[in-house]
Amino acid sequence: MTAPILVMGATSGIGRLTVDEATGRGLPVRAFAHSAGDLSATDLLEPCPGDARDADDVRKGLAGCRAVIYALGITERLSMLWEEETLFSDTTRVLLPAMEEAGVTRLVAVTGFGAGRSKQAMSTLERMGHRAILGRPYADKDRQEEMIMESALDWTIVRPVILTNGKGGAPIKVLRDPATWRNGLIPRTDVARHLVDTVEQGLDVKADVVISR
Repeated sequence: MTAPILVMGATSGIGRLTVDEATGRGLPVRAFAHSAGDLSATDLLEPCPGDARDADDVRKGLAGCRAVIYALGITERLSMLWEEETLFSDTTRVLLPAMEEAGVTRLVAVTGFGAGRSKQAMSTLERMGHRAILGRPYADKDRQEEMIMESALDWTIVRPVILTNGKGGAPIKVLRDPATWRNGLIPRTDVARHLVDTVEQGLDVKADVVISR
């Protein structure tokens, strides 16, 4: 059997949908999350409970994998308006050397429109509103993206626009030229589909893209 894809953040949001998408295609997945023990193991799904800030847990998750899809997220809460967020940079700081040590070179990481270089594609008003609400989490996504881009891995950064729970399956736009980057809407299921495509088809290695409907 093909070596599994490690999905980090596998029990909620885009991560859970990515697990469903990959296993639905017959691809083996190792599902990494604090609550992964609640998942039922199958021929294609291997639950891997762990803490993404713990190097030993991450090394265990990486053993024998062929690629990593990083889909960790945070629970939206009022305190994120003033509390410093470090989840994305902390976990990436653990993940990158662990991948190099394990010989796993392929990383596909989900951030979001407004992170890294893409914030320059926002209008002034759009940027002000975005940063007022999501400034601290996205400042940490900025740090995360910088670390990934400086790594020697075969990385891809995927920035979805505003996420919806709508029906997926329609064609999406993969915006590779920064001149074309713009906001919009995209169903979470389409993001998950694109993440698996990116691993399976070797898309956009050492590139950062924006995806939209």
